[in-house]
Amino acid sequence: MSALSGQPLAETLLDYTNFYIRFALGRGFDPDHPGWREYVAGLREVRDQREWTYRFYTSRPPAKAGPDVTATFDCFAYAPLGPDRVRLHFENNETGDGSPLAVERRGERLADLAELFAHLRRTTQQAPRVVGASWLYNLDAYRCLFPKPYLATARVIHGRFRHMPLWGQFLNRRGEVKENVAREFLARLRHQSGLDALDSCFPLPMLGLEASATEFYEFYGV
Repeated sequence: MSALSGQPLAETLLDYTNFYIRFALGRGFDPDHPGWREYVAGLREVRDQREWTYRFYTSRPPAKAGPDVTATFDCFAYAPLGPDRVRLHFENNETGDGSPLAVERRGERLADLAELFAHLRRTTQQAPRVVGASWLYNLDAYRCLFPKPYLATARVIHGRFRHMPLWGQFLNRRGEVKENVAREFLARLRHQSGLDALDSCFPLPMLGLEASATEFYEFYGV
């Protein structure tokens, strides 16, 4: 990316990775943040920049996947996005080896969402808009948990390289790299001669959706 863009490596890492958030530095993407400056300084001093990146990451406190949430219901949570919008968040909170999106877990995930939207309905005077943004909306196992009017609004969101929801597709539920997905991404990246088609290098695009909470209230029967 540094070669394609002509930017210094430090700027490229700020603009085209989610390292800033992963390092628990917030979402300001300030190149002068002391923590970021410490990381960049280390890059210049070490031989193995990947090893330094991982070492720096492990020295930092855990990063939140999203902003402070209002309430969590097992694998789902929601956070405010202003006075009349909320954002859905998903996180694997299962303790076993099984996938939280497995067919046999579908009932539990629907129960999570029903509880979430019952809480939202009790605590808001008017039905807010519900927003989602993730690569997960490409998966049938995830899509089947949501009302069709919400799914019908799905659109590809471009240029969100700094943010968490795009990169999760490379990891399995145990936090291990999916080697076949990573290989596909790197192969596509090697064929790029400019910046225009970077989003197409990702096997699954990041999708954005938005609908009224009333669609969810009806779908979950709350």
